Order: sequence, then structure tokens, then C-alpha cells
Amino acid sequence: DEMLSILQACVPRWTPGRTLASLGPTNPLFWHLLVEAKKLAYADLYRYNADPDFTAVPLARLLSESYAASLCGKVNPQRASVPGAAGNFSLPGDTIVLSAADREGNMVSWVNSNYSEFGSGITVPGYGFVLHNRGALFTLDAHSPNVIEPHKRPFNTLSAGLVMRSGEPLMTLTLMGGDMQAQGHAQLMVNIIDLKANVQAAADMARFRHSQVSNVLSLESPLYDLVGSQLAAMGHRVESVNGDSVGGVQVIMRGAGFYRVAGADPG
Repeated sequence: DEMLSILQACVPRWTPGRTLASLGPTNPLFWHLLVEAKKLAYADLYRYNADPDFTAVPLARLLSESYAASLCGKVNPQRASVPGAAGNFSLPGDTIVLSAADREGNMVSWVNSNYSEFGSGITVPGYGFVLHNRGALFTLDAHSPNVIEPHKRPFNTLSAGLVMRSGEPLMTLTLMGGDMQAQGHAQLMVNIIDLKANVQAAADMARFRHSQVSNVLSLESPLYDLVGSQLAAMGHRVESVNGDSVGGVQVIMRGAGFYRVAGADPG
């Protein structure tokens, strides 16, 4: 949400007279602005996200238009920035997503993950499922809101999303892949809202994955071939990756009456 809020507030200032739609995904500036907005949003994610029973997260401020506008000056529309956030939520994982909907208008957006490798390696006797090891996302930094403490729930990357309209579910939003999930959701929403793509086209479109700590920008190979060299010239550390790195999508959108449209990554 914060990444989308930043784009809404700042794109008119970064590229006067242009929009993401008018730039279009063949323009390296389109991707540069998305990546820079992601860096700003993830800096706040690393700074504030923690168990709300232990920490007061200033969610209303972080999602406000005024706060988003205050961040616009941190981005050079022509050059890549270097994020300074601590922490790493990009460990290997084992995550699946599922979207479902029924004729009554109910929708389910579901994510399940053992997390790093095969989770904790501990199986619940008699049930056969493995407990996760999300506690790996705690920190020992005493100044972090996510510092390890008894009874605390660590921040994790699981993001089961629903898009709401007038209090009713409009669309599920699911995408696996560790810290790819939130940035992938934002890219899907840009595809659907700004580029007017249908949900299957939005799932098919190439995506990026930016690592906040290493500052490496991974681009699906077709996207790398299209704009990789131009983004590298702007200061991004780019690499070409296959579809595994940018997650798998499942989306269902409600239409009129019983009508539903769905999209998913193949394979």
C-alpha cells in the first residue's frame, strides 16, 4: 500500500506531464520509478514492522498522502539510490498461495509457508505437517521493534491480499516468494490499475525483484533483455532471472453477478 501511495503522490513530481501509463513498461524510466518507490516503502517496512501487540506501528501516517509526498525528494528520477535498511528477509523459502471464490461473493486469499528450507524440521505427531521457522525473522538488535522477546510474533513476509470495494471483496491478491510478495502485489496493481491489463495479462507480465540489503535488481529475462542495460546505465545493479525468483501469481476478480475472472502464472 505504501509503495502504491508513493507512486500516486510522486510520479507527477518525478515526471511532470507523464503518468506510469503514458511511460509504459517498455520505458526504463517506468521500472526505475517503481523500483525507487519500492526502496522507500521497504525502508519503512524494515524500520517499523513488528508484532502490533508489542509495538505501535504508525500505519495511518505511513499510508497517508502527506507522508508519501514527503518522500518524493528522496528519489532522483534519473539515478538509482542506495537503500540503507538493515535486515534480510530474502532467505530461501517454501511457500504456496491459493485463491478461491464462490457464487455468494466470498473470497479467500491464502498463503502457507514452512519458511527457510524445510521449516523447523519438527513434525506435529499424528498430523504430519511441519512447523515453520519464522522465528528466523527476529533480530538481536535491541533497538529494533522486531527484537526477539517471549510470546512475540516475528514480522514475516507472508502477504495474503484482498482488494476491497465498498466493504466487499473485489479481488484476491496472492503471490509467493518471500520479500517478493509485497513488491509483487504492487506491480500487479500497477498492471491492472495503471496499465488496464486484465488479471491474466497482469499475471503474465514480467516482474522485478529488488533486494533491499544487497541492492540487486533482479529482472525476469524478457524484461532484462528489454530494459536491463538502460537500468544499469542509471546505476541499478541488474541481473537476469527466471520466473521462480519473482513468485507465482493467483488472482480472482469479481465481476457483475456471478461472473468471476481469474489469472495465474503457468506451470
